[in-house]
Amino acid sequence: MRGALTGVALCLLATLAQAFPAEVSYVTDGDTVWLRTEGGARIKLRLDGLDAPERCQRGGEQAREALVERVLHRRVEVATRAHDVHGRAIGSLSVGGADVGAWLVARGHAWNADHPRHPGPYAKQEQAARAQRRGLFAEPDPERPRAFRRRHGRCARP
Repeated sequence: MRGALTGVALCLLATLAQAFPAEVSYVTDGDTVWLRTEGGARIKLRLDGLDAPERCQRGGEQAREALVERVLHRRVEVATRAHDVHGRAIGSLSVGGADVGAWLVARGHAWNADHPRHPGPYAKQEQAARAQRRGLFAEPDPERPRAFRRRHGRCARP
């Protein structure tokens, strides 16, 4: 029974997952972008596996600017896996074969999204950024975005 359920779950995930080329038309913050597909569709994408500071949080504007410099108006490869409760696609971006999420975390612009039973995809990049005191990790104890949102709520939209 368990194997059958796993098979069904994998089939559902496969139908949700998509890979396609696109151009980044706008960067909302350090982990959310707008894409324009070759067919002209506009898609809001939340980068998977990381959490960047809120725009009004310390380091938030720097994270956004780093992402702007890396991807804005550039052709990217997109791999989506799901949609979140806000209707955004969840997935990853690569530029020239390089993972944008890994790049952001390695430079200290975002945290690896770790979970109680999984270290997260960018644990090594975060560990290196902390050791080198890069970006957010130049501070002794930077506040994670989820803790910031609990204390202050979401930032007002510009």
